[in-house]
Amino acid sequence: QVQLVESGGGSVQAGGSLRLSCAASGYTNRGCLGWFRQGPGKEREWVGNINSHPGSGSRHTFYADSVKGRFTISQDNAKPTVYLQMNSLKPQDTAMYYCAYSSGGECYREVAYESWGQGTQVTVSS
Repeated sequence: QVQLVESGGGSVQAGGSLRLSCAASGYTNRGCLGWFRQGPGKEREWVGNINSHPGSGSRHTFYADSVKGRFTISQDNAKPTVYLQMNSLKPQDTAMYYCAYSSGGECYREVAYESWGQGTQVTVSS
């Protein structure tokens, strides 16, 4: 079973940057590692994910339109850890951010994920 622990959240002013980390113990480069967020009074939403293909070794990243061009997901196989680099942050990015693992399926959908981290809070002030 994949266990996930997020870190790196905090408070930042609009326009600033943060990098979130997700330590994924038990992850074997199969399936998806995704990032979700839940803002105050909002439903949890997909931010993006990274897919790994163990046969080819290739990876692909996908992003929600709201973060495309500002957020970048990457993976460090040596640890294994997945990162969410967030640039040009906006107050509307304020949310609890969650890392999640899916063994396969539609990785932009919350229901595809079977393991979740505890979340890390990101607060962006104007």
